[in-house]
Amino acid sequence: MTKAIHGSSVKVHYKGTLSDGTVFDSSEGCDPLGFTIGTGQVIPGFEDAVIGMSKGETKTTIIPADQAYGPHLVDMVVNVDRDQFPEYLTPEVGKVLQMRRPGSDPLRVMVIGISESTITLDANHPMAGKDLIFEIQLMEVA
Repeated sequence: MTKAIHGSSVKVHYKGTLSDGTVFDSSEGCDPLGFTIGTGQVIPGFEDAVIGMSKGETKTTIIPADQAYGPHLVDMVVNVDRDQFPEYLTPEVGKVLQMRRPGSDPLRVMVIGISESTITLDANHPMAGKDLIFEIQLMEVA
């Protein structure tokens, strides 16, 4: 049976959970996720988990934060004075916004705190600093 190797095009079904059992992503009810191993289309730990699997095989793997979305970086959390926040936006904790600095790509940030004078924004990926648990079923390998 053909095993998935670096350069293989694969299709997988998956379910991603956190250590508390919370499901954060799943392909259930959707087409399988297709990608080519080694091209960086998915997080490194996910690619590594698929390598060596055969069609039809299912496995559960824990992907540490450093092989997923990296550590949660404190310097990616900033306080913005309320008077610098656009008046047309109503800040709410949990709201996702896009910021743009001159000459840079848009940056996705989440409002994580609000006070009378400041709004706290977090530019880390929502899964940064978290170990991820994936149940993976290899559907196709070519």
